[in-house]
Amino acid sequence: MRRLGTGIGWRPEIADDIERLPGIDWVEVVAENICPGHLPDALLRLRERGTTIVPHGVSLGLGGAERPDTARLTALAERAEALGSPLVTEHIAFVRAGGPRTASPAAEAGHLLPVPRTRDALDVLCENVRIAQESLPVPLALENIAALISWPGEELTEGQFLAELVERTGVRLLIDVANLHTNHVNRGEDPAAALDALPTSAIAYVHVAGGVERDGVWHDSHAHPVTQPVLDVLAELCARTAPPGVLLERDDNFPATGELAAELDAIRGVVAKGVRNTSEADAVTAPAGSTAATAPAGSVTGPEAVEEAVEGARGRLALAQASLLSSLVAGTPAPEGFDRRRLGVQSRALVAKRADVVGKVAPELPRILGTGYRPAFLDYALGRPMTAGYRRDALAFAEHLLAAERPEDPAARRQLTQWWQERSGPAPVRPGPAARLARAARLALLGR
Repeated sequence: MRRLGTGIGWRPEIADDIERLPGIDWVEVVAENICPGHLPDALLRLRERGTTIVPHGVSLGLGGAERPDTARLTALAERAEALGSPLVTEHIAFVRAGGPRTASPAAEAGHLLPVPRTRDALDVLCENVRIAQESLPVPLALENIAALISWPGEELTEGQFLAELVERTGVRLLIDVANLHTNHVNRGEDPAAALDALPTSAIAYVHVAGGVERDGVWHDSHAHPVTQPVLDVLAELCARTAPPGVLLERDDNFPATGELAAELDAIRGVVAKGVRNTSEADAVTAPAGSTAATAPAGSVTGPEAVEEAVEGARGRLALAQASLLSSLVAGTPAPEGFDRRRLGVQSRALVAKRADVVGKVAPELPRILGTGYRPAFLDYALGRPMTAGYRRDALAFAEHLLAAERPEDPAARRQLTQWWQERSGPAPVRPGPAARLARAARLALLGR
């Protein structure tokens, strides 16, 4: 694994700032936000300058019960090839659940949710990683996520889970020190203990980001300055190894260029001090890693036995994840063993994120609805799971309003109707069984 150096998350809002910032060796771009055939000019200029660009996926859901979606894997591979990337990255998380395996409605979280640290979840994750590795043209690295909630009955610590994942798959790790701090505050997990258990030679690079604490809960916002406790976790990591790359993430509430530069300098200072104080200043070489299938721990070996064991684990994991996601996005009872208060915090956070992202995906909606956008969306989203991504969510929200003859202002309603028609077809029908059937048929014909 070659050294990457110091990088920053590329976002359109700060594209000009990134070009002016000194000492930027590489950038990371959200894979789902770019199209290989229509890369932003600012990204093309960076690539022409020789800046390394790494695609960072957020929707694959390798920690989910189902096999990775072929189309999503293909899209991730296309972006890696278009950008000439040395690797691609994703998350150890699930993002959707339900469907035929559980005989329940399919739903999307619109966010990264934690995988239970159990043998079943690890077996499924290892198999999904193997499938992904075979489909990607470059090495894969997986990121530890931040979480507001803990699963009951976990069998492994964070460090043990990650170490065994690497041992069984050869996958590289993207260690997010801000997420380790988040899990320290929210779940009482010791970052140092997690770092002690990590196979440091597998680290591809490191994320650093800001957050904020509210009512005893740490929110990994990526919209606030990096705090000293997060830098302290970075120092703990650098005391153990010299990371090949370190990257600053910022997704919202972007500061002035000088503030970004200052945060990057603070990160460089921590890394430089760690390198001076360790004997591992040389470049870290990640393990070559095998993509061969590995048997679930404690199982009988052999392809058929492995497949049968993983399939059983998929079924059990699917039920558990569907139950949790349903309680978070559809208002069903909390699964046994979970902290109900924390589930409420997570549920409200998911709805708030949906409102934020839909407002960015369809910026016309906040403009049309004004200050009424957010309360109207929150009212709509509570108990209505997202089922087909944020763009479809925006259309469904508009349909919901128009079917209820809202907004009350006639001019705003005409604007919303026009916006909806331009993207969806005939005017939405009124509520009722026949209307719902007609709407479902129309959406099916439109392929939505």
